[in-house]
Amino acid sequence: MKAVLQRVNSARVQVGCDEISRIGVGLLVFVGVGKDDGPSDVEFIARKISEVRVFDDDSQRMTRSVTDVAGEVLIVSQFTLYGDCRRGRRPSFDGAARPDQARLYYEMLVTKVRENGLKVKTGEFQTKMKVDLLNDGPVTLLIDSLKVK
Repeated sequence: MKAVLQRVNSARVQVGCDEISRIGVGLLVFVGVGKDDGPSDVEFIARKISEVRVFDDDSQRMTRSVTDVAGEVLIVSQFTLYGDCRRGRRPSFDGAARPDQARLYYEMLVTKVRENGLKVKTGEFQTKMKVDLLNDGPVTLLIDSLKVK
């Protein structure tokens, strides 16, 4: 499972002309599910989202988590994180999970992050969305559960 975490002042998701989600200060998280992912990957990513220290303290050092700052989390599914551009001009998505498997693990992730006490909003799975954000920093991190196996 891969996640791109962005520290934001605000973020929102639109489907068509309708805004479906909006957060203030917190994390915008784009999540891709790989075909070999399982429950332990979900646990790892959920823990990182909740605990990674990317918010500044009074000394401008990143020592606070989204939990510490009572921030919100917007989780958006994005299978293109598994796009492989090493060959040719069009990405291959062979490493991405099938939609049914990806939906299951995406929903598990949302549930786990909520269980960690965070206010979570979501995009709409398997739908074309527009995502607006005001990145703070900018601070953007890539977390890959495969890198810890």
